[in-house]
Amino acid sequence: MKQHFRRRWARFVIVGAIAALVAGMGVPLSPAYAAGTIKADDDKWISIGMGIRTSFNTIENGSTNGQDWSNNFDINNARIYINGQIHKYVKFEFNTDCFDCAVKSGAGPFPSGSQNFGGNSAIGLLDAIGKFEFNEKVNIWVGRLLLPSERGELNGPFYHATFDGFRTPLFPADYSANFNGTSPNNPGAGLYGRDNGASFWGKIHPSFGTHLLYVASVSQGLRNGPNPSNTMMYTGRLQWNLLNDEVNPGYYTSGTYYGTAGDILAIAGNIQYQKDGAGNAATGNVSDFTGISVDVLFEKVLPNNLGVFTFNSEFKQFFANYGAGAFANPATCFCVFDGLSYTLYGLYLIPQEIGIGRFQPYFRFTSISPTYSAMRQEYEYGLNYIVSGHNARIAVYGRYGDLETKGALTGNYAPTATGDRVPSFHVALQLQY
Repeated sequence: MKQHFRRRWARFVIVGAIAALVAGMGVPLSPAYAAGTIKADDDKWISIGMGIRTSFNTIENGSTNGQDWSNNFDINNARIYINGQIHKYVKFEFNTDCFDCAVKSGAGPFPSGSQNFGGNSAIGLLDAIGKFEFNEKVNIWVGRLLLPSERGELNGPFYHATFDGFRTPLFPADYSANFNGTSPNNPGAGLYGRDNGASFWGKIHPSFGTHLLYVASVSQGLRNGPNPSNTMMYTGRLQWNLLNDEVNPGYYTSGTYYGTAGDILAIAGNIQYQKDGAGNAATGNVSDFTGISVDVLFEKVLPNNLGVFTFNSEFKQFFANYGAGAFANPATCFCVFDGLSYTLYGLYLIPQEIGIGRFQPYFRFTSISPTYSAMRQEYEYGLNYIVSGHNARIAVYGRYGDLETKGALTGNYAPTATGDRVPSFHVALQLQY
């Protein structure tokens, strides 16, 4: 028992030392970044940027033999951002990502060994959006775009308050590993929360300094599998800011503004529906999909330069009543989550700068209750080191729970899913320009 404790403590010390070393070796950076821009005139320009996220992860019993701690360095994201404007009312967005960088071949959108560069990565299309932005109230985006689901999804990986923000079950477009699938028995509903479709969005300011953002989308959704008739997916979101407004591109969001936006209180709701959007056609277990989420962001800039407190919460109820029989043939099942989940977390940004940044301790709790499988929960505690907002930060954090071991994040909501609660430790770096 003592030896087990010493091993765990040693790993925690090593993880902390790596983070401290990285922070100590830094050089002063400017407080804000912007992508490089080439400008022809006021109505014609193009900008190029990049973003990387990389991490070291060690999990108890996570090694290949199932008995030792795993030790892995991962490339979580490697993105290129291209944005531009060609007319006063016409813009575009084109982004890429490395889909198989974090895990060797077979874990991403492409089959094992196919279309993978060097057998372990694939740079592919993430966003391709044509934007008709007329004014603040009326705008249309068309192409491959992020669906307007919960705040966590609209933050994307780079604008979460924590390094790994995706800890609750995913909507179909993020649960899926492809857009159309390759056959009736290999369904697909999108990738990384994106789908091919159109979004109509805008913002109004009703009264008393409040701000209301609305988004409505129609997209392909699930194709093949339980949806041979190719019904469409419909998604809508309303976000009400009761204090200061959030200024972001389009309907994108952030999990924190580190106090730069003042006091924020945003309450939002989302609903997504697709007929025959879940289940297993091969076993005859087909269901409509309805996903409902509610999320809250509260950020308070404390007086007298006492720091910034941030609170995020997210509640999801998914209805996909395809029945336990759908799991009889997992290879052909689009068994998206059915049940209730929620996550709550609070962060405190210390005002004093230490070295080149500020520290931000936090705590998070996540609970997932599937209809056809066992409950799973997770506690997360961490320390962020904020150098330049979302553009340069380091995270050191630990977890204890069974989200990973029971497969909650890989779509394993079958009655047979089992797993122990295990600890894990992580060090992560995020940079973008």
